[in-house]
Amino acid sequence: MYSTTRRRTGGRTRRLLGLAAAASAAVVLAAGCSGTGGKEDGSGGGAGTDQLTIAMVTHEVPGDSFWDLVRKGAEMAAKKDNVTLRYSSDPEAPNQANLVQAAIDSKVDGIAVTLAKPDAMAPVVKAALAAGIPVSAFNSGYDNWKAMGVQQYFGQDEFIAGQAAGKRLSEEGKRHVLCVIQEQGQVALESRCAGVKESFTSGSFEILNVNSKDMPSVESTMTAKLQQDPSIDAIMTLGAPIAQTAVKSKGNAGSTAEVATFDTNAALVDLIENGDVAWAIDQQPYLQGYLAVDSLWLYLTNGNTIGGGDAVLTGPAFIDQSNIDKVADYAKNGTR
Repeated sequence: MYSTTRRRTGGRTRRLLGLAAAASAAVVLAAGCSGTGGKEDGSGGGAGTDQLTIAMVTHEVPGDSFWDLVRKGAEMAAKKDNVTLRYSSDPEAPNQANLVQAAIDSKVDGIAVTLAKPDAMAPVVKAALAAGIPVSAFNSGYDNWKAMGVQQYFGQDEFIAGQAAGKRLSEEGKRHVLCVIQEQGQVALESRCAGVKESFTSGSFEILNVNSKDMPSVESTMTAKLQQDPSIDAIMTLGAPIAQTAVKSKGNAGSTAEVATFDTNAALVDLIENGDVAWAIDQQPYLQGYLAVDSLWLYLTNGNTIGGGDAVLTGPAFIDQSNIDKVADYAKNGTR
């Protein structure tokens, strides 16, 4: 459970925390954090509450548009709640843990974090909770957040989402599915493919590991695989940028395989509209970022928790040509 120390300390402690945060700002800036959100004078914004500082630390891969949506949701919640948001990220688990530690050292009021590599993140999550800093988890770590003592989680059950994808592929009569994992060992991605494998019953299934930090290599590896094995009739990718690359690889190889994916971005909306990607599973990244910040504000200002001790699911939902027009309108606004 979260410590209630911060809620009971009152205005004097908040002023002291503000001074401590200012004194250690250089540490956070060195870690690559950036701030957005509410007023700095503590006079209360649209939310009518004192200004708070919340750090969001993710395992974002540079250039991944999925995380732009997460950040936009977090920034919208911060603006509404009079919160200064310090956003930072690193795809390497030890570096992400260091960013969380920097947030602890700067005495932020709350921390929102992804748990893609839970073993690496567990010690700093424990340190944050021991320091009386509430932690919300989102996007990754569905199977681990509760054991770490985190009170609220926002995301999807990746295994169940994978099962939904596998079932749909079976219903479509696919005979050979290639599931592409862009970061080997990342628990959410591994769970997605495991779910697909478990529920795909109409043919053979295999995994292809690639490195999303080298997209030209991703394209060439997928192209070579499709040329080598023309029996592959479905490419299941686990992120929108990989799906975009899969479309290129399919063209390079002269393959007729269907491309489907997890997660969306504005470019993927166009690919679904023109039929290059058949469908996508949406976990609503904007909503995840929004809830991760807003839940901390609700807890810090009113003692509220969301979910009753269970994860708050933001997916899965299918996006295909039957509903893409509605999603496209929101994508134009940069929120889907």
